[in-house]
Amino acid sequence: MTASSRQISPQPRSPLSEPANGNQLAPNQVPPLTGYNLFLSDRTLAQAVEREGAGWAREQITELGRLLGTEEAQRWGFEANENKPVLHTHDRFGNRRDEVVFHPSWHNLMRTSVANRLHCLPWEAARPGAHVARAALMMLTAQNEAGHTCPISMTFSAMASLREEPELAAEWEPRIMSSTYDPRFVPPKEKSGMLLGMGMTEKQGGSDVRANTTRAERIGSSREYLITGHKWFVSAPMCDAFLILAQAPQGLSCFLLPRWTSGGKRNAFHIQRLKDKMGNRANASSEVEFEQAWAHVVGEEGRGVQTIIEMVNHTRLDCAIAGAGLMRQALAQAVHHARHREAFGKLLIDQPLMRNVLADLAIESEAATLLMVRLARAFDHRESDERERAFCRVATAIAKYWLCKRTPVHVGEALECLGGNGYVEESIMPRLYREAPLYSIWEGSGNVMCLDVLRALTKDPATVEALLAEFQTAAGADQRLDAYAKNIGGRLATAAGDKYAARDMTEKLALVLQASLMVRYSSPAMAEAFITSRLAGQHGHAFGTLPEAADVKGILDTMVESLTMPT
Repeated sequence: MTASSRQISPQPRSPLSEPANGNQLAPNQVPPLTGYNLFLSDRTLAQAVEREGAGWAREQITELGRLLGTEEAQRWGFEANENKPVLHTHDRFGNRRDEVVFHPSWHNLMRTSVANRLHCLPWEAARPGAHVARAALMMLTAQNEAGHTCPISMTFSAMASLREEPELAAEWEPRIMSSTYDPRFVPPKEKSGMLLGMGMTEKQGGSDVRANTTRAERIGSSREYLITGHKWFVSAPMCDAFLILAQAPQGLSCFLLPRWTSGGKRNAFHIQRLKDKMGNRANASSEVEFEQAWAHVVGEEGRGVQTIIEMVNHTRLDCAIAGAGLMRQALAQAVHHARHREAFGKLLIDQPLMRNVLADLAIESEAATLLMVRLARAFDHRESDERERAFCRVATAIAKYWLCKRTPVHVGEALECLGGNGYVEESIMPRLYREAPLYSIWEGSGNVMCLDVLRALTKDPATVEALLAEFQTAAGADQRLDAYAKNIGGRLATAAGDKYAARDMTEKLALVLQASLMVRYSSPAMAEAFITSRLAGQHGHAFGTLPEAADVKGILDTMVESLTMPT
């Protein structure tokens, strides 16, 4: 049974349900996109999983894709966003409580992601393709409800930095690596599973973390400290511990600050308020004050940025994954709508201009998925392959910048395909649209990413060699691509001296990387259209401006066929 023919049973008060008019859809209205498999319907992702050595995880990814396509799991996302988390600073006796209460659907989402080990899969016993497998799982999850992936991502990423302190890691890892989600606010020794967060941003500094004013005072000669100060943006404050930055005697340092002290008492971690955010509403983001809160230094004192940067790099990978996921879900919703909605005597998908728009959106989504998976592959191999490590160093910033920049405009265009039906909250599109700008901001804004690209190219010549080697993998496939790659390759040596043009260079590097992947792994129709429109300049400033020569039929036929794949 296909997604288009499956009958959806009415459910009370669900945004996914059919209207209560005798179980008949209103004329010319579109049935909900539910009861389909998010993984099997994404041929590009499914092929990439096999190609990049993660085929061993196919059964798990398929099952998660099936679950996330059900009406029940989709309802969790709606309910978690409609019922925002609530902060309780004090109990009825006036004692500090500092707890955030979430809707049960939030816990269902968290339980599902932890059970699928999105928070720890690559940190288990080494297995080829583990980062690719997790990236696929994360991409599917972000399509359903992206807000709850924040604590999932931070836990996954924090492990990279926590292992800088082996004894501390050995103490915390067993419960962090658990596949049991335990939301209780109790001391770590009583928990079966734990999550980690982080706190770097302060009121006066923002991205300039070296301007932080939070202080760390050492307790005697130990590696324990008392932290006093504030953090302006701490997401998921109900995590069990946080990696934070604070000024120690030797300079800015990284610390593990738990919600409970080593003695089992509540730590002086005071939540002042929750942020009223534009999007990401299911997830709590807070302002926090520390009042001589107990913490343990991680890594060397005075090298806090160097210690926490590994966590940051992994969360940047997740930003790229989320961007690709949001684009994919927006595209799926737009195509599904166009296949069922009539206008001016034809289905929307048969209208020439709509076909141009949908094909253009499909090309962008495909390129995003391929770049995201290529980056995940680099994370898989960077410990054993110096070139992959160098590629990972620079490509993380490139992919994070470009995919997160493209996501808002892509989702906005897809929303427009649904017209007014896409602008109302019963649709998932407003939630996708509000979520889309977040990933350009989280873990480094666009300017920070582009300057990081320049920094990598300048300080590590191996990153230049890695990019040129990656371009070479597609050499000879298309003369236009070869010329474009040669041009941008020639600029790499002088990149550091031109900060004003850093965005232009980063964008062009992203396009070359995507094009090289498209000619190797995408359909000829997709690859040709991408190069013609993105590299050869035969494209306007908006989606839907592909040239007439583009094989729109071939592009859309593939998309429609995969979207209606049996579950």
